[in-house]
This record gives sequence, C-alpha cells and structure tokens, in this order.
Amino acid sequence: MAAQIDDFDTDDMREPVWSPSVRALPIPGIRRMVNMAAEMEDVIHLSIGQPDFPVPEHILEAHIQALREGKTGYTMDAGLPQLLEAVAEYYGELYDRPLTPENVLITTGATEAMYLAIAATAAPGRQFLVPDPTFPLYAPLIRMNGAEVKTIPTRAEHGHQIDPQEVIDNIGMRTFGIILNSPSNPTGTVYPRETVEAIVQEAAYRGVYVFSDEVYDHLLLDEMEYPSVLRCTSDLDHVMAVSSLSKTFSMAGLRVGWLISSQGAIKKLQRFHIFTTTVANTPAQWAGVAALRGGSQCVDEMLQAYRNRRDRIVELVSKTPHLTSYRPQGAFYIFPSLPSNTDGTSVATRMLKETGVCVVPGDAFGESCPNSLRISYSASMEDIERAFERIIPWMEKQEF
Repeated sequence: MAAQIDDFDTDDMREPVWSPSVRALPIPGIRRMVNMAAEMEDVIHLSIGQPDFPVPEHILEAHIQALREGKTGYTMDAGLPQLLEAVAEYYGELYDRPLTPENVLITTGATEAMYLAIAATAAPGRQFLVPDPTFPLYAPLIRMNGAEVKTIPTRAEHGHQIDPQEVIDNIGMRTFGIILNSPSNPTGTVYPRETVEAIVQEAAYRGVYVFSDEVYDHLLLDEMEYPSVLRCTSDLDHVMAVSSLSKTFSMAGLRVGWLISSQGAIKKLQRFHIFTTTVANTPAQWAGVAALRGGSQCVDEMLQAYRNRRDRIVELVSKTPHLTSYRPQGAFYIFPSLPSNTDGTSVATRMLKETGVCVVPGDAFGESCPNSLRISYSASMEDIERAFERIIPWMEKQEF
C-alpha cells in the first residue's frame, strides 16, 4: 500500500534514534479512525474487529482455575504441552490429516505468529504476493524486513475473490511467498477449495511458501467446508497456517494463537519465538485447552448471531444510497463500494464527525479500493440498526 504522509508520525520521522524500518511503519488506518472517535461522544462503532460476546463460561472458569492453582509460570518454549496436543488433535481431526505437537507453535495471538513467519523469512531480494485489499499487517512486516510486496488486486464485482490464475501468473524468479487470508479481513470473502488448491499446488511445484492467515477459520456464515491450506496440501514443507482463539471463542484480549507447519519450520520459529515474547500467556493457554476440548455449542451460538447480523447488514447496505453491496461468506465484515473516484477516507471522516458512526476507509487495507468502506458487524443488532438510522439519511444528502 502506498502510504500517505498523514499515515506517519512526523516526530518519528525527525527522530534519528529509530531505525529506518521502524520510522517507515505507517499508523494503521483503523487506529486513526478509532483515535478520532475516542475524542467524540455518542459514537457507534462499526469499526472494531473483535467479537462482542463474553468469553464462554467453561473457558472463563478454566482461566480462573489456572490462576487460582498458581499456573502462572513460563511454559515450554513451544507452548503448554496440553495445548500443543489439543491443537494438533483438533486440527488433525478437523482436516483429516496427521498432526503432532511438534507441528505446532503457540504464540501471543495470531499477530505474533504472522510476525514470526514473515520476519523469519522476508529478506532483500525476496518478493511476496499479497492480495489487495487485505489486513494491514502483512505488507509493512514484509517491507520492514527488506523484502518486496507485489499486490494481487481483487475486485468488488467478483465479491473480492482472488483469481488463482492471476496469482500463478505473477509468480516469478524472485517470488518467495504468497500471503492468503480467508475468510478475509476486510471483505469477509471465503476462497473456495479449488482456488486454495490451485495456489498451494503451484506454490509447492515452484518452491514458494504459502503463509495462510486463518484466524476466521470457524466464522463461516454459509454452509461450506472450510478449505484450509492444511486440507489442501499433501505435506507441510511449504505452508504455514496461522489461527488463534481470539475470534472463534471471543478471547481476543487473552492473546493465544498458533502456527502450524512442518516440524523443521517449527523448530526454527520456536528459536525466534524465544527472543520475542518467550511464551504466550500461561493461564490463557489453559483456557485454550478448555476451548478446544469443550465442544462447539458456544461457537454455534455466536455463529448464528453473526449470520443474523450479516443478513440484516446486507439488507441495510443495499438500502443505503451510493453503496454497492454483496453477500460476505465469513468473518464479520462487509466492504461495500462507493461510486468510482470517491475518496473513502474523506467520506468515513465526515460521516464520523457528522453522524457519530465509525467505519474504516478502504485505503487502510490497500491501494485497490480507496472508494470502499469496511463495516464491521461484530456489534449488537441494536447498534447496527441505530447506526444505519444515521447513515442512510446522511448518505441521501451526499452528492458524489
């Protein structure tokens, strides 16, 4: 993404103590909007990317019990053995493939997992293919470690599906890695199995790594089988799959995630992990064991609420002047388009100031959709209804 001058902290740019890579990191567009909203009253947030549900009771009790029993020391470097086993068993059964604890690294959320995977492999001369729009974590990490980002635009008229042939056609001599994020943040798009298989198989043939952010892997809003890279590859030698407890079990602040790959890759990343966060939160790892072994009822209940909200927000967006809607299949985002050549940042900023509804402009997620808005429905149905009671009449007055 080409960053604007306003994306950077000018004090950091003048301060010589910081390395060039740190000074070049943009302030995320999501954070800009949330910071602006923090100075206002009566704001309705359709901007936040975290579940609004409480932690399920059995998971909460496991966390509290771990604290009471004094399970607050360091775990093994790779993670709590019981959680490593739980992750390997859970995903091995889910995707019908053999996994062992040695294929798993427990991290401080999915963010650390992606950081480790990218920072340990990105280097000058290496190129990464990244969908656009996508979550604004990958490209800055790639660039700050000296590698090059080559974007693969997706298109609203195609529901922001990535074209596997376009990805394959862009693999060149310097291509080292491909980033996938499905279900996608910000679009809610779920890549079909044939797309993932085509990319993963060609990447294996060409000696290219696939880094798959699957943090929304359980938030599927239509009936479908989730096409994880773990399901679509014959071996793990060229894939790294990342997920966490944050979205599935409403445990965002407990910061437990994981990375699944070959045993050799996990050994290398485990060494790197020691020098970052050392280990993930120990009591929260015990809560993770309870989450993965506690059945799916709590997840099913949250999923039904997200489906209801998705259906309603699709309807509301379709009734909103100047917004072009579609039906997202996963996560809890919709990414409607404004008319061509409309500055989404200007619209989002004015809408926040004039209506008190906070959404995130499209340019926070890449270069290809500056006329889009990310609207999150990880908010109550009541807040969604109240927000559009403000948005629709405001949009009726706009001229684009």
